[in-house]
Amino acid sequence: MQIETERQRKVKTVPRVRMKALYRDWQLYLLLLLPLAYFIIFKYTPMLGVVIAFKDYNMFQGILASPWVGFETFREVFQMDGFYNALRNTFLLNFLDIVVSFPIPIALAILLNELRIKWFKKGAQTILYLPHFISWVIIGGMAIQLLATNNGIVNNLLKSLGMKVIPFLTEPVYWVLTYLFIGIWQSAGWGTIIYLAALTGINKDLYEAADVDGASRMRKIWHITLPGIKPTIIILLIINIGHMASIGFDRPFVLSNPLVTDVSEVISTYVYKIGIQSARYTIATAIGLFQAVVGLIFLLSADYISRKVNDQGIW
Repeated sequence: MQIETERQRKVKTVPRVRMKALYRDWQLYLLLLLPLAYFIIFKYTPMLGVVIAFKDYNMFQGILASPWVGFETFREVFQMDGFYNALRNTFLLNFLDIVVSFPIPIALAILLNELRIKWFKKGAQTILYLPHFISWVIIGGMAIQLLATNNGIVNNLLKSLGMKVIPFLTEPVYWVLTYLFIGIWQSAGWGTIIYLAALTGINKDLYEAADVDGASRMRKIWHITLPGIKPTIIILLIINIGHMASIGFDRPFVLSNPLVTDVSEVISTYVYKIGIQSARYTIATAIGLFQAVVGLIFLLSADYISRKVNDQGIW
């Protein structure tokens, strides 16, 4: 009976403690309302539109009044050849991005961290960061001006040297390589910022102890630097794997052309053509929902495997 009374007393005390915390930090809670409102209005409320995937949507009837069709839309999607081509290209380009592009920011961050000349280090950081702030529309225009087969600056230079023209944007294999290279150039600097921030958290005493023991620079990178940023690497890798089924719209759209549609058509551009250009909103919503579910499965699977192997994950 005495134990039960103490429990009741604790239960009654908890709301009072919470109210005191709310009264003491009410300014912080008030500031939190704005981002919460943003996520509720622009992130969670639009999720109600997912029901379009299960309806024969008519814009004049609205979402609620449109008749239900169940999973018929998904059956139609899975019978479309263009969907499987876009899905294959999405997985392929994202996989190549992870294999080729993911390690680049790690290497750049380590190299910048090892530099001792401050003015050179700051200048290199600025040069690496700048492409991230350039619009993909501008980058696409630059790519055409530089790499076009007939009148691109690079191919004109190759012609003047008596060399063969390289079809950077018109041959599938060359297009994929160009896609990867431009993606690295645009995003590597931003990824480097994250790893440089992680590097600042490594205890400097470890490097001093390694110097005393006579460790070389490569030994210090391998045994101190890389283990120090390992949690950041794992988290970013899990997030990238979670995005395997999704891909940005801008990059493949601005670099694509009819000659390389077989490798450049991805889920995002396919949804744009189906949903916006063809006004088949039900099909586009079904593809988007499928993409989100597959991405969630990849994310949870990668996190589970990481926890089993390295005992580290997102949650």
